[in-house]
Amino acid sequence: MTKTIFKAAVIVGLAFGLGANAFAAQPVSLDELLEQVKQGRVRDAEENQQRIAEFQRDRSRQQQLVQQMEAEQARQEQLSEQLENTFELNDAEIIDLERALQERLGELKELFGVLQQAAGDARGNFDTSVTQIQFPGRGEWLTEFAQKMGSTTRMPTLEEIERIWFELQREMTESAKVSRFTTSVVNASGEEEQREVVRVGLFNVVSDGKYLEYVPETGRLVELQRQPQSRYTSRAADLQTAQAGMSGFGVDPTRGQLLALLVQSPSLVERIQQGQIVGYTIIVLGIIGLLIAIWRLLSLSATGAKVNSQAKNLEQPGNNPLGRVVQVAHDNPEADVEALELKLGEAILKETPKFTAMLPFLKIISVVAPLLGLLGTVTGMIITFQAITLYGAGDPKLMAGGISTALVTTVLGLCVAIPMVFLHTLVQSRAKRLSQILQEEAAGMLSERAERMA
Repeated sequence: MTKTIFKAAVIVGLAFGLGANAFAAQPVSLDELLEQVKQGRVRDAEENQQRIAEFQRDRSRQQQLVQQMEAEQARQEQLSEQLENTFELNDAEIIDLERALQERLGELKELFGVLQQAAGDARGNFDTSVTQIQFPGRGEWLTEFAQKMGSTTRMPTLEEIERIWFELQREMTESAKVSRFTTSVVNASGEEEQREVVRVGLFNVVSDGKYLEYVPETGRLVELQRQPQSRYTSRAADLQTAQAGMSGFGVDPTRGQLLALLVQSPSLVERIQQGQIVGYTIIVLGIIGLLIAIWRLLSLSATGAKVNSQAKNLEQPGNNPLGRVVQVAHDNPEADVEALELKLGEAILKETPKFTAMLPFLKIISVVAPLLGLLGTVTGMIITFQAITLYGAGDPKLMAGGISTALVTTVLGLCVAIPMVFLHTLVQSRAKRLSQILQEEAAGMLSERAERMA
């Protein structure tokens, strides 16, 4: 029991000691502990009395502050009521003034409406015009002017009305001018540089013999990735170097739309690539056929020259088809006509395959090329119908790839087959002509032998 009371007394003593910092050292007996607890209670009571006194003093001061705030609130409420009355009076006065303004404007309202519409239309034209490079800032001013036309609180001045007429007139004047100035240009590699450019009215801008495109979103001149034909670019270069007088120039009347479409149109190489494997196969066959035809034409031309030369001198056989046939006749001077005819026929048959060598291959190419083109056409149409099945027929671009493959392979097949037919006919005619010469000369020699033996 004594230990329990001692523990409770220690806990209570520590609690009072921590709150008031009353203990300087640990108690050594219960009496000292009781004395320290008593002193802590006395000290806490004094502090509480001091706090109560301070609170009572602050209470009177808080009451004064409350009275002051209530007075300020009443004053502000009275001021708010006065301002509300003033606002209502001003609002009514504004309505009366606006009514009077509308009555006095009269027909000017229609004029302002026309000016607002003209400013909006001019802003749209100026933003896409190539003259925007030389005269920037017009679009912002026209937007502000159009907003002022639509407002009843801000009236345009006479100078502003005259300026919109001036801007329209200047645009019309610049449409008939060829101007030369220096500005920033984005070249084909994407780098920005300062160049001297020539503006032809509202249609085109050229620099260094190349056509430029104006991009309204960035306000920059960009060199076209793909230029028109050389006859147009050469005239553009001549125009830039010209100082006076007349100069020929290719003008895009659509203000750059045709030139922009030129970038999207595929080149010859890109069209050939659309033919894919079938197109490449047709081209390879065409090249092989062309090389064979050229080789055979050159060979037959050289052989024909030797045969024609030999035909003029049958007494001295040479190393050529006709010379070898004549040599057979010279080697058999005592043979009768029938035997000589058989020997000459055999010699001619030996020479004829040399004339017609590779002719069947040319004929095969002329037949196979359009068939391969038809194969590419069928393949392209299959791709087209697959795209229609998956995505529908709403977007023509999805079908363009398959249709391009179909048409390109057909064109390539015809472009190879038609020349091959002509080349085959030409080579075959040369070969037949040489065979005919050999037969004619053989027939002549037989007739001479028959006359001698008669």
